[in-house]
Amino acid sequence: MPGYLGMVRSLNPPLVLPGVYSPQEDTALLAGALSEEPLPPGADVLDVGTGTGALALQAARRGSRVTAVDVSWRAVCTARANAWLTGASVRVRRGNLFHPVQDQSFDLILTNPPYVPAPTGARPPRGKARAWDAGHDGRFVLDRVCREAPALLRPGGVLLIVHSELSDSGRTVGHLREAGLKAAVTRRHRVAFGPVLRTREDWLRRRGLLSAADEKEELVVVRAELPL
Repeated sequence: MPGYLGMVRSLNPPLVLPGVYSPQEDTALLAGALSEEPLPPGADVLDVGTGTGALALQAARRGSRVTAVDVSWRAVCTARANAWLTGASVRVRRGNLFHPVQDQSFDLILTNPPYVPAPTGARPPRGKARAWDAGHDGRFVLDRVCREAPALLRPGGVLLIVHSELSDSGRTVGHLREAGLKAAVTRRHRVAFGPVLRTREDWLRRRGLLSAADEKEELVVVRAELPL
């Protein structure tokens, strides 16, 4: 745990506007996976749902050509400001998932999408909740990522997704394999319930997504590669 908390602190960018998702332990888990990917200088990297731009900045520091996308104007402004403040070369676009880059291809796609199951079900989240609420089963955005991301990968390209085991990593892996990618869970990390999960803990237990004994949430990174 201390190692992950230290990584979270190291990822904190200079600026976080109100309403923008700050780096948390899921960000740190994905950052660790990113650090292990062999990226040649000049690789094209896409960070979808960039938030503060923390992961985009990490990729840019490795000499990659980085595009970052977010649906939130506040996140876009935050990521642009952080790129400027740190001297990183990151192109930040506003849009819904892959729409701003649908005519491009990438060597690596990173995403920390909304993945928390929400009692509100099909009702679209508003405000800051857009960063975590993802429908009744937590897969409103994840299923779209699994459908749309493979078409943007170059041969040998890699997709890295972080999400909670509450939203079913087996389903993520299965969808990506059906799309022709080699996919598996490559990282796991258990964390104490955060403020969002604590507010809906009873609801999650009633649904069977948490057992009576569960006191922590398991985060996972799914890595999927498009064969050459």
